[in-house]
Amino acid sequence: MAREIDETFIEEAIERYRQMESQLAAFTKACASMEVSVRSPDGLVEVIVTLAGTIRDVVIDERLLGEDASTVSTSVRLAVTAAADAAQWARQKLHAESFADYQSVVGRG
Repeated sequence: MAREIDETFIEEAIERYRQMESQLAAFTKACASMEVSVRSPDGLVEVIVTLAGTIRDVVIDERLLGEDASTVSTSVRLAVTAAADAAQWARQKLHAESFADYQSVVGRG
């Protein structure tokens, strides 16, 4: 027996795939352009990072420049680590919002 090909189903599937690819491209573009700014716990280092993880700027307060290398290193490391965590959190939040319509599909088994 020959199987019938459901042309409408195939066309709809292709269109859904194209829409998902378009949403993914928009999400990727948004991650590259959106930024978060985080300060070290002492407030002396600020790191600005994109949601994609690219560090755009590091601002060091002049008060930190008089400190020893260990203190400077710790402040920078803590700010960079916090910025990476913040970027990841923001990226996950944006992803959940961007692909909310597809969440129900993931849970199906």
